[in-house]
Amino acid sequence: MKFGKEFLSQMVPEWEEAYMNYNSLKATLKHMLKFRELNESSTMASTPKGLLKRRLTLYRAFSGLTGRPRGSPRKTEDEVILVRAEEGEGSEGLYQTMFLKPFEEGAEQDLAFFKKLDHEFNKVNSFYRKMVKEMVEEAEELSKQMNALIALRIKVDKVRFRNFLSNGTSTSFSMNHHIDYARPGHSHSRVHMDVIQEVEMSNGRHLENGSGNYGEQNTFKNSVDGFTPASLEILDHVKINMTTPETPLSTIKGLLSSSKSDQSFSRKELRKAEQQICMALKEFYNKLRLLKSYSFLNLSAFSKIMKKYDKVSSRNASTDYLKMVDSSYVGSSDEVNRLMERVEHAFIKHFANGNHSKGMNTLRPTAKRERHRITFLLGLFTGCSIALIVALIILIHARNILYSEGRTIYMDNIFPLYSLFGYIVLHTIMYSANVYLWRRYKINYSFIFGFKEGTELGYREVFLLSAGLAVLSLAAVLSNLDMEMDQRTKSFSALTESVPLALVIVLLLITFCPFNVIYKSSRFFLIGCAFHCVCAPLYKVNFPDNFLADQLTSQVQAFRSLEFYVCYYFWGNFKTRSNKCLESDVYKAFYLIVAIIPFWIRCLQCFRRLLEERNTMHGLNGLKYISTVVALVLRTTNEFHRGMVWKILAATSSSIATIVNTYWDIVIDWGLLRRNSRNPWLREKLSVPNKAVYFAAMVLNVILRLVWMQSVLGIREAPFLHRTALTALVTCLEILRRGIWNFFRLENEHLNNVGNYRAFKSVPLPFNYEDGEDNTVI
Repeated sequence: MKFGKEFLSQMVPEWEEAYMNYNSLKATLKHMLKFRELNESSTMASTPKGLLKRRLTLYRAFSGLTGRPRGSPRKTEDEVILVRAEEGEGSEGLYQTMFLKPFEEGAEQDLAFFKKLDHEFNKVNSFYRKMVKEMVEEAEELSKQMNALIALRIKVDKVRFRNFLSNGTSTSFSMNHHIDYARPGHSHSRVHMDVIQEVEMSNGRHLENGSGNYGEQNTFKNSVDGFTPASLEILDHVKINMTTPETPLSTIKGLLSSSKSDQSFSRKELRKAEQQICMALKEFYNKLRLLKSYSFLNLSAFSKIMKKYDKVSSRNASTDYLKMVDSSYVGSSDEVNRLMERVEHAFIKHFANGNHSKGMNTLRPTAKRERHRITFLLGLFTGCSIALIVALIILIHARNILYSEGRTIYMDNIFPLYSLFGYIVLHTIMYSANVYLWRRYKINYSFIFGFKEGTELGYREVFLLSAGLAVLSLAAVLSNLDMEMDQRTKSFSALTESVPLALVIVLLLITFCPFNVIYKSSRFFLIGCAFHCVCAPLYKVNFPDNFLADQLTSQVQAFRSLEFYVCYYFWGNFKTRSNKCLESDVYKAFYLIVAIIPFWIRCLQCFRRLLEERNTMHGLNGLKYISTVVALVLRTTNEFHRGMVWKILAATSSSIATIVNTYWDIVIDWGLLRRNSRNPWLREKLSVPNKAVYFAAMVLNVILRLVWMQSVLGIREAPFLHRTALTALVTCLEILRRGIWNFFRLENEHLNNVGNYRAFKSVPLPFNYEDGEDNTVI
């Protein structure tokens, strides 16, 4: 792989603007090379052919009369550039390159190149300096948190450290100046959760005997000679944040338990604090790794581009410039490496029980490997799905099912059962395509969704799940497709008629399976988000919860299919393929309720965010969903009670809801239609180079938003489509629209993170110091 592509592939997506613009500098060098080639060709054209070879030697650099060796110091006249630091207030860390041969032919190209190069380097150097400063400040905060944690350990294990507490001296933990007191042959006292105490032993004897009791006081004092525990006075100045206020109940509980008088310093508080600090250290270490990679990539890019300049210009300017780069802050600062070593030492000591390999595996999780079996199974299931579809088409055509007497019975009773799986398969296929495109255009979807590192599903895994479900569904359809649709017999096997219900049960069992099979972490992440959606007003709304609730709004017909399952198998006579669901007022009521639930969830989420963030946009978003609910109620009522009044009301409310939702999709969710942006009628930054894609997506979104018109206009059946098949087709179009919406919604969210250089999660810290500082989140 060429360096340019590797450079782009290894960028931190949210820091893309802070990296050196390698392609722009490379384009400048190509322009310079083309200019020089044109000049050389014109010179050669004016030279006689016989003198060409001799004349070319006149343009070669003169080696000198003394035959100076290559490694000897250069003379002043051989220097091409002079790099110096800018002086003046506010110019700290800025460098400027002076081109020493401005009167040569084509020098304008060199001046433009070095001006652009200086701008890129100063940008990189300033950003790196700013980020290192933030890392050092964060390290200081983590050091204070570690000191409080060690003091809490001593407080909780007061029996074990009773003799220490009378000692007047104390030690403190510093992430910036951490010292390893361990010596060869020394041992550490064991504590719960495989955490090493801040205790160093002066001999090989353990503090505890087999029963957990300790030796005599003299022996104990001798064994800890030279050790001083952390001061317990720290606990007098901190409050323990036991829980993150995610729900109203937990918020009240956190407020009541945060006062010093209610602090019990229990083992539960200690375990919670250890978990939070462990998570904070891992996230902090990940930041340091990315910052180190940022420095290395940019230094490599400057080295590559200067070598290209030397090759194009036939000069030797790279030595002087790279010497400046090496002496700059980004090239010479070793602060990140030192912080990484101290974090590694602290984490291994306090959270890995001194096990170096275990600690490093936790801090540096191995990259997710692509497995060949996924490729094999993906091809197998995809091929089986295609074969089953072909077999189904042939069977329908061979038995002339489309024109059989039992066609209507089958479409009214069996088709709605299997359409549920079709909706799920199509939605997972669209999500698989979304994941592929997000990766293709470097949209950091795993960070936005908050997936645990190494557990996010790639597009192949998601497509494998959809292909597997498609195989099960199609096989069930073939096994259930009883072609003896004779009105006279009306006798069907209970076993075959129960196949759709059995498939739903299997799907639910797989989803809630507690064993570590079939992507357990992803399944439980989905279950957790779904539970937050159900309890929308009680939980703090995060982006994954928002996103999932939006997906559910496109699966209204899937919810109605689940309702039909209940009606068909518990109220109807599934053995004779008959039901009276549409004749029941209870069914009609729930037919409307289950359709409203997804939109009502989003409405509650918006109002919860309005109360928390005091942002009126969330309130307007909630009103948008209320307008959708009103339109949905009137359209459904129009289906059951035909009349001109209901049709006018349904058309009016649906038109208003469509206009509002379309505007919100394009302008707010996608961030498009910015008249004065760099890309007219789009936005400032675009991930997809082809701008026509955005205009096509906007047009498609408007068209697919109008599919509701078929219900208002009374289009209930097409020439070759049954009513239920037409409903399924409309639902599939809505799922396709949602898939398109997903890509641009996440792209806009990603670009907002890029604009603020947000590349890390905010991690809550367990201890809040009472010095007026906000030390609860890093």
